Formats: sequence, C-alpha cells, structure tokens
Amino acid sequence: MIERIVPAGVVVEAVYGDEVWAPETALFPEEAEAVAEATPGRQREFATTRLCARRGMARLGHEPAPLTRSRRGAPGWPPGLVGSLTHCAGYRAAAVARTQDVGALGIDAEPNVPLPEGLLASIATPAERLWVRSLTAQRPEVCWDRLLFSIKESTFKTWYPLTGRELEFREAEVALDLTAGTCQARPLVPAPVIGNLPTDCFRGRWMVRYGLITTAMHVPRTAW
Repeated sequence: MIERIVPAGVVVEAVYGDEVWAPETALFPEEAEAVAEATPGRQREFATTRLCARRGMARLGHEPAPLTRSRRGAPGWPPGLVGSLTHCAGYRAAAVARTQDVGALGIDAEPNVPLPEGLLASIATPAERLWVRSLTAQRPEVCWDRLLFSIKESTFKTWYPLTGRELEFREAEVALDLTAGTCQARPLVPAPVIGNLPTDCFRGRWMVRYGLITTAMHVPRTAW
C-alpha cells in the first residue's frame, strides 16, 4: 500500500497484523520502558512498527537501533536516517530514507470510514470543508473527511521532527489532485528556514484501497 505512494529513495516495510513472534521484534531496553505500562495491544503495535522500521533500516545498510519517542511521540531515528511509522487495525508500516535523499517524511494509514460526528469541523478549514462535502456527494465510496485527516497526520509527522514546532490541524490547508492521486499541504503559520529545504509546502500522494486510506508526505532534500 504505502510503498506505492512514497517518493524515490524511501523504503517501506509493512505487515497486516502483529508479528510478535519474529526474533527481531525484541525491543531495546529504552523502547520497552516507554511502553511498560501500556496495554498489551499497544505494546504489540509498538513492537511491530519497530520491527518494520528495523527491516527498512537493514535494507538501507543500517544496523538495528532503538527508536525512542519524542514529547509528541515521534520516533527518534539514527543519524543519517529519516522515517515515519503508522498503524491502524490490521496494518502496520514504517517508511525509512537516507537524509541525503529525503529531508523529512510522514506516513499515515486509516480505515476508510467516516470521522466521528463533529470532528471535521475541528480539523478542517472552511475551504477544506467545502471540498469534503462536494466530493462526498460525488464519490461516497471514499471517506473524504478521513482522507483529509490522514493527510494532515502525515503532514504533522513531516513537519514536527523537521521544525520541532507544533502544527495544529487547522494551521495547514490541504488541496487534492484527484486524477494524479497527489496532494499538497501548505502551513498557514510561518515556516522556519531550514537550509534549502522547502518548508512552505509539503507534497505527497494518497491511495484508497482494500478498505484502507494511506497517505505519504515529504520534503525533498533540494527545493521543488
């Protein structure tokens, strides 16, 4: 799924469940400590996404390393790597890339079901609410409100590790290209200058298939 929508240079490893029996699922001590008081289901999600991450790191020639969490839960990647993790019912995935190839990236997977009642108003700008309502009427097989939520989740996962700043749902505005399956998110707050990385617009792709919505956003190493 997500491997079909990430840019060149990004490797993706995914599983459709929890592979807790795999030897490489064993957590590093600092990882185990982070979820010691979590529910068994959350511990399995945590372990399986890190299994996916370590498989991706191995494909890029990196040894296994702990992925500890920041204040906002973002995994800390070893020097030279950027990446993102996601999980939802029946699907776990990790995307990893070398920093020489990709400046930042974020992925998200969601079930293709509507958002809870009232949530759209709290995450969407007026312009976004208009296109969500229009597309829902035209193509009800896709839960466009959930797709918007997923793109914003992927955008935050790209923005926060890169900038160290918060980005609320309504502080970025999303536009879609239905034909190409692409999207872009423009922060509505001042974007910090980070070298030559283009932080004023995040671009990506989306896909709806097999009951899942998947999105991937990224910042390239050089300007668009």
